[in-house]
Amino acid sequence: MDASYIIVILALVTMLALIVFALASKAKLERRMDDPNSKKSTLAADKSSSGSPADV
Repeated sequence: MDASYIIVILALVTMLALIVFALASKAKLERRMDDPNSKKSTLAADKSSSGSPADV
């Protein structure tokens, strides 16, 4: 096995891990957006910016 194969495998595994992380984050965000009882973001227009962040 050449070093180039290892680099390619590591790159593909890293991309796969990032895709899985992005999909999990997207699903969490969509669940939070659909929940009317979830805390609002401090960036929302009708929320005070001095409060704690919603996802902490």
